[in-house]
Amino acid sequence: MKIEPTHLPGVLLIQPDVFGDQRGYFKESWNRMKYAEQGLDVDFVQDNLSFSKKGILRGLHFQNPLPQGKLVQALQGEVFDVAVDIRKGSPNFGQWFGTVLSAENHLQMYVPEGFAHGFCVLSETALFAYKCTEFYNPQSEYSLSFDDPDIGILWPFDEPPSLSAKDLNAKLLKDFPQESLPLYPKP
Repeated sequence: MKIEPTHLPGVLLIQPDVFGDQRGYFKESWNRMKYAEQGLDVDFVQDNLSFSKKGILRGLHFQNPLPQGKLVQALQGEVFDVAVDIRKGSPNFGQWFGTVLSAENHLQMYVPEGFAHGFCVLSETALFAYKCTEFYNPQSEYSLSFDDPDIGILWPFDEPPSLSAKDLNAKLLKDFPQESLPLYPKP
């Protein structure tokens, strides 16, 4: 396994070892001991799966309090996955990182606590998996606008994406009350 840092500290790209032949492939998608040896020593408490069609955009979501770190990957299909640093006081506040995660490239991305997360589906369908460090808590969940001009994410789609009602009503980062944003560093 290979873990690479991105330009946003804490956001990691992970390339698991994949062993394949003419029959298919085998990979470990999570091994606590191996990941901890590589510096990703976190406790996951919840696994989620999301199935979506092409053009669906989910996010940008975050929880505060009770922020979630997420290890994400595409089990089927292809998505463009994004993490945005929204930690009040962070030197990288408002910066984003995005990459393509697919069943073919086997990449995983770790999105740390205090970051907003979202993805758009590039293939006809996608099955997307999340391992979360905190339980889902609807009372502490927020939605940040995917097209916030101050963040400037370069989403790879030509047509407007399909959004949930929650994401259609998402706020711009500058419009969030300061107390709703996570702190940097985490207290």
